[in-house]
Amino acid sequence: MSAGGRGNPTLSLPDEFNSRRLRRRILQVSALFVAIALLAWLAPGLDSIRSRLDHADPAWLLLGVALEVASCAGYVLMFGPIFCERMARRTSVELGLAELGVGSLIPAGGLGGLALGVWVLRRGGMPAEQIATRTVAFFLIKCAANFAAVAVVGLVMWLGVGPTESAALTILPAALAVAVMGGVAALPVFLRRVDGDGRAARAARGVARGVREALRLLGTGNPAIIFGALGYWAFDNLVLWACFRGFGAHVALTVVLMGYLIGQLGGLLPIPGGLGGVEGGLVGTLVVYGVSVRDAVAAVLAYRVIQFWIPLLLSLPALVSLQRGLNRPERPDLCAPPISA
Repeated sequence: MSAGGRGNPTLSLPDEFNSRRLRRRILQVSALFVAIALLAWLAPGLDSIRSRLDHADPAWLLLGVALEVASCAGYVLMFGPIFCERMARRTSVELGLAELGVGSLIPAGGLGGLALGVWVLRRGGMPAEQIATRTVAFFLIKCAANFAAVAVVGLVMWLGVGPTESAALTILPAALAVAVMGGVAALPVFLRRVDGDGRAARAARGVARGVREALRLLGTGNPAIIFGALGYWAFDNLVLWACFRGFGAHVALTVVLMGYLIGQLGGLLPIPGGLGGVEGGLVGTLVVYGVSVRDAVAAVLAYRVIQFWIPLLLSLPALVSLQRGLNRPERPDLCAPPISA
């Protein structure tokens, strides 16, 4: 915090989210994108991939851009109702978009973006325990759509809908997804037995509260939460599907949906923008499901460009407005009054 104006304190975003550091990360990720593009364009033995890239259909790729915008809208739609029922729409949009942009630059499954929201809400006066509970709930609800889809699509594919795949690629992932969801739902039963005042004990109790809150919020049937979570997941999946169509590859939607979850786990690697990890995970998973390497590489590269740049570009005005709002007394809506968790 530094002095500014007439001696009034000026509140700035923390160092990890300041504009200079974010610009540096943008340059780093842009350089990685250029390196990957040059590799695909110039490296010997990649003629089939270059042929796919040369014959892209712009209409399908533009549809992918529109679908990514819709995915971002889903994220913003569920943000306010989960974190604070009284949150003003302007605040919800700004914080949601800002989180998406930061999440594009900082990997770890979107946790980097959530950290920005935690900091802003804490500065706005929301109790730390409530923020921690709602952050866990938000993360779980955001991920739940993906796991539920794998369970449903895996079962449907196992029953014979779509391309014929082995049980190891259909019912097994479905069963694992159900097991994960069941295990997460049961966490409060086990974690409530944790005693003590140490950091690990407090974290365990915080996770238990977050799981209970996620189940409570889903139980309310709030359309903004339900359709926001489903839209955020579904439209992002459809971006990848549209990219396949943009390169003339007809990949079954069920295959795209099944490959999405496993492939996205590469985003947990500590790489700027998740570059390399997500691409490798998606391409490898899709190839296992029978997609050709050239089709998978071309579609995934286009998908990742869209997935990185669209949230980032949408977040820039939100970050600017959020920074200014931190120091404007006429913006009481920046963080709504705290509510009981």
